[in-house]
Amino acid sequence: MSTLKIALLGTGLMGAPMSRNLLKAGYALSVWNRSRAKADPLAEAGATVCDTAVQAVTGADVVITMLSNGGVVGDLVNDAALTSAMAKGAIWLDMSSIKPEEARTHAAHLSDLGIGHLDAPVSGGTKGAQEASLAIMVGGDSATFEKAAPVFGAMGRAVHVGPSGSGQLSKLANQAIVAVTIAAVAEAMLLVRQGGADPAAVRAALKGGFADSVILQQHGERMTTGNFAPGGLSKMQLKDLNNLLEEADHLNLTLPASQQARDRFDTYCAEMGGADLDHSGLFQELLARNKLSD
Repeated sequence: MSTLKIALLGTGLMGAPMSRNLLKAGYALSVWNRSRAKADPLAEAGATVCDTAVQAVTGADVVITMLSNGGVVGDLVNDAALTSAMAKGAIWLDMSSIKPEEARTHAAHLSDLGIGHLDAPVSGGTKGAQEASLAIMVGGDSATFEKAAPVFGAMGRAVHVGPSGSGQLSKLANQAIVAVTIAAVAEAMLLVRQGGADPAAVRAALKGGFADSVILQQHGERMTTGNFAPGGLSKMQLKDLNNLLEEADHLNLTLPASQQARDRFDTYCAEMGGADLDHSGLFQELLARNKLSD
């Protein structure tokens, strides 16, 4: 069993299964969530459930944040009581999806306090979190990455992609691909359904070909069975697309496919009640465009 003490802050759809995998790997783990009810079930798996974030990070060698946005992460990063409670030489792994600029700001602040920082957002959804197969994109110092590599290994496959902020930039690239691919798969599934082909058979026929993808196989099935129970929340997809387009604007780039996907997710979340449904639910927005029902 590792002697490292880890604290994980944010035990929602992703943080809870990530916590379970850290416990399976033998780490001593303290957890905290704003709504304690979401953290309480982890006690049975061996975690110490804490009432406050400061309590959770006290003496922690590694702090992992898996929170909704950069503002929430920043509130913790800038909490002097919290950072002073961490172990000397501790490392902060922010696995939330936030803006690259926010990640760089957090890294600089923590560095001044003698705390290492890596921005390490993930891809793979709840399935990847449960199976410890997350794709983890890591920005920051390479020596700090090497120290944190075993911890990342308990949750998925980590790749160091560059200096601070690079992990978040990679996640934005990932989200552009995801959003545009979801839109394309939705159109393909609707086309074959309305044309009279069997969508499941079409997915099987395309498997292994150039058009195949996890999104085609997993989300294509969701679309044709009407299963939009949340894995990747549509409101989080929208948040990431907003961050992506803001970053593109800073770089004087125009990304038309990402912009269209963003606008459609905005409609789905704001006007169709899809914010807390899976992002494959963009299929429902496509149905509405075509005046069709499920």
